[in-house]
Amino acid sequence: MQKLNAVITGVGVYVPEYILTNEELSRMVDTTDEWIMTRIGIKERHILREPGKGSSDLGVNAVNELLQKTKTKPEEIELLICATVTPDMQFPATANIICDKVGIKNAFSFDVNAGCSGFLYALSAGAKFIESGKYKKVIVVGTEKMSSIVDYTDRAVCPIFGDGAGAVLLEPTTENFGLIDEILLSDGFGRVHLHQKAGGSLKPASFETVATKEHFIYQEGQPVFKWAVVKMADVSLEIMERNNIKPEDLAWLVPHQANLRIIDATASRMKLNKDQVMINIQKYGNTTSATLPLCLYEWESRLKKGDNIILSAFGAGFTWGAIYIKWGYNTN
Repeated sequence: MQKLNAVITGVGVYVPEYILTNEELSRMVDTTDEWIMTRIGIKERHILREPGKGSSDLGVNAVNELLQKTKTKPEEIELLICATVTPDMQFPATANIICDKVGIKNAFSFDVNAGCSGFLYALSAGAKFIESGKYKKVIVVGTEKMSSIVDYTDRAVCPIFGDGAGAVLLEPTTENFGLIDEILLSDGFGRVHLHQKAGGSLKPASFETVATKEHFIYQEGQPVFKWAVVKMADVSLEIMERNNIKPEDLAWLVPHQANLRIIDATASRMKLNKDQVMINIQKYGNTTSATLPLCLYEWESRLKKGDNIILSAFGAGFTWGAIYIKWGYNTN
């Protein structure tokens, strides 16, 4: 039997209509456009303000676009994996909710929580199901309503995050395209620097946890930044070396969009030119599990079959990793 690879055959995304600019943020909290642009590189972010809507609704829009673009029927999907740190609720899984809303009935589904590395982890998992030979159509979706856990009085955190969703379809191929190699890592030590204090079984919701704002993102910026700069670059370089990829052989680096300085440092370590790096952080901010598919979607028309692409991310946990793919189709 020929070896099967899992190849991306389509990308769909969705971001809410409302745009929260740095100017508006500066009227909400003590910050400025210059401060945010200098330290993070974000100009604006999309926010889901519609009442009664959550991460599943963002994901549904991305999945529906993906199905339409790839001319795939919901009943053809055999598995849907949802990467998210902002699930609609503790249970059922947001993946289950998305499937129900989209009409995917002949599949199983589950959530992956790996912080900002969630899409990488979910993509790897989805690829394994394809490579097994048992599954032919798998959707991986990253969807986040980060605004639901952001304290908009915290000037160090609130400028960073936005809402959005992105989804890809994975299918099998016997050609040398798709997911070629991966390095995925974690170190639980990092949990002390970036987490949500309350709302889980360790510290259930109470009047006290709400009053002390323990359901918002807690982040110690300096240690997170230092780890991210080193680990994203290390793992991206390692996967280049393992696969004998020279800087000039790499078509694109698709980095997690958390901080422009982290992206620049990673690209510099890889000896890449700026025109080899996908950057849209200025428009969307950090949408956590959705940043990587949002990049792939925006650059889709420029991607060519056979392009060498490295996706790299770092997130809460700590989690980090890189995936090397050969792009599987031409858009035009």
